[in-house]
Amino acid sequence: MFTNFIQFFYPDIKQEEIKKFSLLALAFLFTIGTYWLMRLLKDLVLYKLAFPCCLGWAEDTGRLWIPYVKTLSPLFVFFIVLLYGRLVDIFKKHVLMYVVATFYIIVFSYMTIILFLKHTYGDIFIGKTLLAASGIVGYLFTESFGSLMVALFWSFTISSSTTDQAKRAFPFIVAAGQFGAIGGSSLMLIKTAVIWPFYATVVLCLIFFITTIQHLIKIIPNDELQSDIVHEHKKEHHAWSGFTLLFSQPYLIGVLIVSTFYEITGTILEYQMNSQASFIFDHIQFKWFKGLYGVSINTLAFMIALLGTSYIIKKLGTQICLLIYPILFALLLFSLYSFYYLSEHNPFYILWALFLVMLIIKAVSYAVNSPVKEMMYIPTSKDAKFKTKSIIDMFGSRFAKMSGARIGGTFNIEGNPTLSIHNLITYGTLISLGVIGIWIMAAIYVGKTNSKLLKDKKIIE
Repeated sequence: MFTNFIQFFYPDIKQEEIKKFSLLALAFLFTIGTYWLMRLLKDLVLYKLAFPCCLGWAEDTGRLWIPYVKTLSPLFVFFIVLLYGRLVDIFKKHVLMYVVATFYIIVFSYMTIILFLKHTYGDIFIGKTLLAASGIVGYLFTESFGSLMVALFWSFTISSSTTDQAKRAFPFIVAAGQFGAIGGSSLMLIKTAVIWPFYATVVLCLIFFITTIQHLIKIIPNDELQSDIVHEHKKEHHAWSGFTLLFSQPYLIGVLIVSTFYEITGTILEYQMNSQASFIFDHIQFKWFKGLYGVSINTLAFMIALLGTSYIIKKLGTQICLLIYPILFALLLFSLYSFYYLSEHNPFYILWALFLVMLIIKAVSYAVNSPVKEMMYIPTSKDAKFKTKSIIDMFGSRFAKMSGARIGGTFNIEGNPTLSIHNLITYGTLISLGVIGIWIMAAIYVGKTNSKLLKDKKIIE
């Protein structure tokens, strides 16, 4: 019955491949479900819980810290990238996932304990410095998880799939991930001020992730977990090899732009939305709003991934699909800009307009852009798939988000939220459109080069 269900929506997946890709999809479900729950929690903790007024913080301290924390994020991730690059050389690809997942289990067990103590004994028991530091540390590790674990999963999946399998099965994996994201996000809709059980759920999901990969390795033969792109030349490995490869290959620089520039514009928009929400809502309402945000995005992305992604990729091809997202992004930004200047500047109207734009942008990103940009790594070596990809997805993504946050922070006027939002929408939109122009040119180059590499059966190494 389960096999029939999958083949009804994804008829191109062969029956003998269903077990393998079902387990990969389940692992991705736990990965994305965990990430979305953490992603929403990190904003709640930093905006509303880490800097309580009862410990002497100003009411808006958490929101104003966002640009600074995102500035720290690339530096923080930089050291993780170097360590990860070394681990790639030491461990087998599935063992590497166990190691990294276990590390995050330890980190978020700590967050569970801190928030349990806060709930049980109060803010004063934790102390001003430790509570603020825990909020910042939780934010940074969540950001690194979103880059590291997702990148690691896709590196493993890409290296375990043929080119043909990727085109047929990756949309199914993405759809499963969106289903997990809906589940993770929906937990935030629970009306409670108690936060620590949510972090305990994160830890539990990571344990399930490890168990799923272990089962995959146990029941799927090793020869079915191989790519059809073989890396024949053995190169000397060192901590900087991923960076060296990235900056020596124009194709990979193009992939860097395609994979990260949307984060600049997306971060500017999301900061506008979160800022507006933090002015309007208390911490319980803010938690509900973030939950609604996550559920809405991932429900739409799930529907697109289930019904449209495979058809779009097959019908239009990867070259066109790479361009769909930036063009749509530009149109939505222009529409938001027009709405802001043609309507009354009602805070609720602006908030829900931002919500709608972010809903479409994020959903299309996860359902269409994400699987397509992952396919760009198929004609690349192991170093490119694991080391360079990790740099792009972790350091590159964090740097892009930092840039977006710093742009957003520049337009902040302390004590004047209305003017802050005005500046963010006016100037942030114009900067974002310029960024999208560069992104579109890179997408054209990457799409053409990828097609030629696949046609000639060559790889980037």
